[in-house]
Amino acid sequence: MAIGDLKNKLIAVLGFGQEGEATTAYLIKHGIKPVLFDQKPWDQWPKDTQDKIKALGIHFIFGPDAFLELKGFDIIFRSPGISLAKIPKFNSDIRITSQTKFFFENCPAKIIGVTGTKGKGTTATLISEMLKLQCQMSNFKYQTYLTGNIGKVQPLEIVDNLTANDWVVYELSSFQLQDLNKSPHIGVVLMTTSEHLDYHKDDSEYVEAKSAIIKYQDTDDVAIINADYQNSGKIGRLGQGKKLFCSRRTTQGDCYVENNILFLKNSDFQFNLNELGLVGPHNYENACAAVLAAKSAGCSNEAIKKILREFKGLKHRLEFVDKKNGIKFYNDSFSTTPETAIAAIKAFTEPEVLILGGSSKKSDFSQLVKQISITKNLKAIILIGQEATKLKELLANQYSGPVLEGANSLIEVFAQIKTIGQNGDVVLFSPACASFDWFKNYVDRGEQFKNLVSKFN
Repeated sequence: MAIGDLKNKLIAVLGFGQEGEATTAYLIKHGIKPVLFDQKPWDQWPKDTQDKIKALGIHFIFGPDAFLELKGFDIIFRSPGISLAKIPKFNSDIRITSQTKFFFENCPAKIIGVTGTKGKGTTATLISEMLKLQCQMSNFKYQTYLTGNIGKVQPLEIVDNLTANDWVVYELSSFQLQDLNKSPHIGVVLMTTSEHLDYHKDDSEYVEAKSAIIKYQDTDDVAIINADYQNSGKIGRLGQGKKLFCSRRTTQGDCYVENNILFLKNSDFQFNLNELGLVGPHNYENACAAVLAAKSAGCSNEAIKKILREFKGLKHRLEFVDKKNGIKFYNDSFSTTPETAIAAIKAFTEPEVLILGGSSKKSDFSQLVKQISITKNLKAIILIGQEATKLKELLANQYSGPVLEGANSLIEVFAQIKTIGQNGDVVLFSPACASFDWFKNYVDRGEQFKNLVSKFN
């Protein structure tokens, strides 16, 4: 479906978040006036957003029952946070699409898609930086764009400017992949466990949603699979693309880790992971996947190694904030699952004060509790948010160290840190939970943490 196919059609855009706003702007730019829908009541939107919507000059329908007004529309663009199950099935003639689906259908450039439960933002950025550096070093006439779930540049903001020589690195969530029927030229499947079970009905549906990353590949495409995870392997068996495997637990992969060295099979490429700019052994997996993707896209060893050394990570992903009174503070607010908290805990050898908890995503904390029970350098745990009670119960017979609770804000958490933090400690803010009890989102949570670190004395 191309932009010309949308002319003289009745178009609906569902959701006015980042994607919905970008989709609406793209359609208006091409002379198409969609109708904007959102289930959030109009009076709950900030005035500046209301003014922005009014200035678009299009019709909009907001409120809990807004989607009941979709009858008669020809095409629906859904935002990723709106599951297909929430869209009423009035008739079979309505075509449901999305910004991602439309982009894949109309993108002339080569796409590198990256998905996984965690690590996709870091890996996608690594690949993008490697490609950008290679372009500079070789004076190639192409551009590299980083887009998708990472949110800095929306796909429809760039689609009209792309050429066949360009590269697009696209971070893809299960929400964006679930109705895709075309796979990227290079598909990267990182650690895939389980997440978003408040959105997907079960683990199987979550994995199935992810599978479009390589399901529709042909023999000219490449699939890069993390061999260390069962669900990643399930997805990896799909599609006709050339299969490349990465691992930090076995030396059987095409890119693997042995004795703290990253090796590329059948190549002279080696990289000492002591030089890696990213913190934590979980990032060895991300580095392996990025190396395979970059090499598949034609990057030189020199460009790849330079980025591996220089890239220090993304905001709110195990981000070093500051050292105050001899205490190092790390902001890992992007950690909304037990798996990411486990990786963060294992990243340090210093005495750790772990801040854990938040709002529920129906996660299984059993493996996180097990990791806590065997982590000898874990000095204390501070529990916060709605999941604090559940976590306390799970920790009761597994962890013998101090467990602090009762804080009703991050300000009170920092008061607790003052009672236990000492020179040489690491304070690790890796909640393993969603942020919507105390905060707007994980970014707000991380920024508030960083602000309080700046005031710590």
